[in-house]
Amino acid sequence: MKKDVTISLISTQSDGNDTEQTELITQGKYKKTADGYVLSYDETEATGFEGAVTRLEVTGSKKIVMTRSGTVSSNLVIEPGKKHHCHYGTPYGAFMVGVNAKEIRNTVTERGGHLEFRYVVDVNSSYIGDFAISIDVKASESKEI
Repeated sequence: MKKDVTISLISTQSDGNDTEQTELITQGKYKKTADGYVLSYDETEATGFEGAVTRLEVTGSKKIVMTRSGTVSSNLVIEPGKKHHCHYGTPYGAFMVGVNAKEIRNTVTERGGHLEFRYVVDVNSSYIGDFAISIDVKASESKEI
């Protein structure tokens, strides 16, 4: 069963010279799965992906599959110790990227919690940037998730 949650997200992107940070507080959905959970939320103009839905399929601290659908389409696999080649869509076009996860920290339970992950993105082995996403999950309207 999907439950309503409040998602507070901070996304940090650095290319080695400049750092950009985006903050988003939004309503989303939480669903427990056999291997972990799924979080989903609508993107906004603030993130640059307005009209897209982001879905995070989380398997403990082992793996995250981040899928965007709608106005953009992407599918990133974040798995520490492994490099994945993934489809990445932007409002300006889509391309294949290498995703090398540095770390996943996950304390989210059915009552809420914190998810944090860091990864490096490259295109054709050329460094694009370091990314860090920090997410707090809380039950909406004081309900347990």
